[in-house]
This record gives sequence, C-alpha cells and structure tokens, in this order.
Amino acid sequence: MGIISLKSLNISFPIFNPMKNTEILTCFQCGTCHASCPSGKYTSLNVRKIVRDSVRKDISDQPELWMCTTCYNCQERCPRGIKVTDFVLTLRSEAVKKGKILPAHRKVCNFLIKTGQSIPIDDKHRDIRKKLGLRIDEAARKKALKDVKKLLISTGFGELIKK
Repeated sequence: MGIISLKSLNISFPIFNPMKNTEILTCFQCGTCHASCPSGKYTSLNVRKIVRDSVRKDISDQPELWMCTTCYNCQERCPRGIKVTDFVLTLRSEAVKKGKILPAHRKVCNFLIKTGQSIPIDDKHRDIRKKLGLRIDEAARKKALKDVKKLLISTGFGELIKK
C-alpha cells in the first residue's frame, strides 16, 4: 500500500486553512497539556480534547474554548513543542470572526471599548499605580482612552464584537 494523503481521503480541517499551520497535527494526545492546565482542575476545560476535536470539527461554539486563561503551562510542557495556547487563541479568533463569543467575554470587550480598560480600576490598583509613579489623573485617563479607542478602531475590534 502506498502513501495515503489527507487530500485523497477527502479530509478537511476547517480551522487549519486560516491558520496555515498543521503543527497541531503532530499532537499524539499524551495528555501533558491537560494535566498541567490549572483551569482544567476547576472547570470543564480539557485542552487535549480541544486539540483533538478541532482537528475533526468546528468547535467555535464550545464554551470550553473560552475557559483557557492563556497561562501557557500547556505550551511550556508540551513534549512536541506544539504552541497549544497560541492554537487556542487562533481558535478563539476564528470563533469571534463567526460572531461566537461568550456573553461574559462580550461584556468585557464592550467595557474595554467604553472605558479603555478590561476591568475597573479599584483603590488598591490606584495606590499601586501611584507607587509606580504612573499617572491616575483624569487627563491621563482621557488620553489613554483616546489611544485605546484609536487602536480598537484601527483593528476593527468593535465590529467583531457586534456580530
């Protein structure tokens, strides 16, 4: 029997075309990524399952895709050197392009658009900023917001979130 190509088997990998990267296909499902995942200990996140399932089907509507904290433990420990976290981020990007994003994440994105911050700054963090010599006055906040909005507009971020 000769060499069988994926093309001859009529197998397609929907996410790999935009990624232009088949490194993930070298994953041999050892489970190191899942075992080293702190989120997986407390949520239904199973990085190994995400990798496996994403090769077979579109997983952009799976809530687990958004449970990764991007700590890079899986990527640092992968015996194959696969950029697992980067792959998850690519899958998320593709999901957002399809308008699939969890409501909580959409809320954070909208807060970022509105305020220039992903989370509100509390008194503790204002004190830390003071100690570091960072400005916390209204003029600095307005300038930062203007800069963040310019960046978000230039990347089309707001349009992606509206989908």
